[in-house]
Amino acid sequence: MSSAFAPLEPRGAVLAGEVYQVLGEAILDGRLAPGERLRDQDLAERLGVSRTPVREALQRLERAGLVEVAPNKYTRVSVPSRRLHDDTHEFFIYLMGGALQLALQRCTEDELAHTVEHADAIVAASRIDDAEGIMTASARLFEHVIDDTQNVVFMRVMREAEIAIRRNLAGWHPFVECPIRRTELYVRFRDAVAARDGAEAESLLRTLHGIP
Repeated sequence: MSSAFAPLEPRGAVLAGEVYQVLGEAILDGRLAPGERLRDQDLAERLGVSRTPVREALQRLERAGLVEVAPNKYTRVSVPSRRLHDDTHEFFIYLMGGALQLALQRCTEDELAHTVEHADAIVAASRIDDAEGIMTASARLFEHVIDDTQNVVFMRVMREAEIAIRRNLAGWHPFVECPIRRTELYVRFRDAVAARDGAEAESLLRTLHGIP
């Protein structure tokens, strides 16, 4: 395995969640590479914890699709495919479209203002053709939208899926390549959000991402 992890401070039941975050981030940044074998004893020693929270974290990462397990053979970091990227993208856009509609019905004026600020940041990034900036601003907007749904199931699904979505969508680039056309669409999206027009915002979101 590659670089060492900083030891964790044991804190009871919270520890498995901390191990999950550490290992998940290590998969995201490549410290744990696709296809790399994972041994719970080695990971436990590197993190300064017992094997139990490591096993629990690996099971959770398996459910998220970041780890593959073949009983009595291996546990390893999964290798993302193009199909997985496309399916994750489709799932995420449909999920966020529904969340947008619900959030725009329920959010306060102050919450709406914050959502519009995030949409403005997406527009600004699109104008200078900054794909990474679009992705970063979009992630902040969608995080805010999920909270504004006031729906605990949306929140739980996103909490469990966040790391998998981030890993599976690595390398994302805008579907609408022309920055002028793309920015026009993002401006319309921003205006639909400001007007609490959830149906129009969802329609534009799907257009921007090439989802029928």
